[in-house]
Amino acid sequence: MESTQVAATAQIINKDQLLTHWLGHRKVTRRALEAFPEKELFEFSIGGMRTYAQLTKEMLAMDGSTARGLATDDWGTFDEEKTELTTKADLLASYDESTEKIQNYWKDISMEKFQEKVVAFGQYDGTGYSILFYIIDNEIHHRGQGYVYLRALGITPPNFWEQY
Repeated sequence: MESTQVAATAQIINKDQLLTHWLGHRKVTRRALEAFPEKELFEFSIGGMRTYAQLTKEMLAMDGSTARGLATDDWGTFDEEKTELTTKADLLASYDESTEKIQNYWKDISMEKFQEKVVAFGQYDGTGYSILFYIIDNEIHHRGQGYVYLRALGITPPNFWEQY
């Protein structure tokens, strides 16, 4: 009986380790953003894909807002256009602000919220943890597109394994 109870309460990682994992990915994504030349950040694409600036704006629309949504149930509006972000410096500053938002809201996310059913941005229906994993996976996916762009531009992207 005791071993069943222990197995039911064991976990692979804790909440703070999950945050560290997410922030590790964000550090690599930020370095990829830094690697882009200004002009190409807003103009270069391959095969009809969006520019890395557009991809970054999508990430910015979701990341800090997801932390806020999980902490407060206020998901806000989904604005991936972010027309006010017109320079690389703007994108980097917004990225840093978003990371601060994540860190500030994280302490207010209950462990129970990760298991609850939530509807993020009025369209993503799942559990708290599945929404968070989607946000992290989406960032990794878009960073991968950015890596292809950087390689096509003759720029070596940052090492993805250097997260911490």
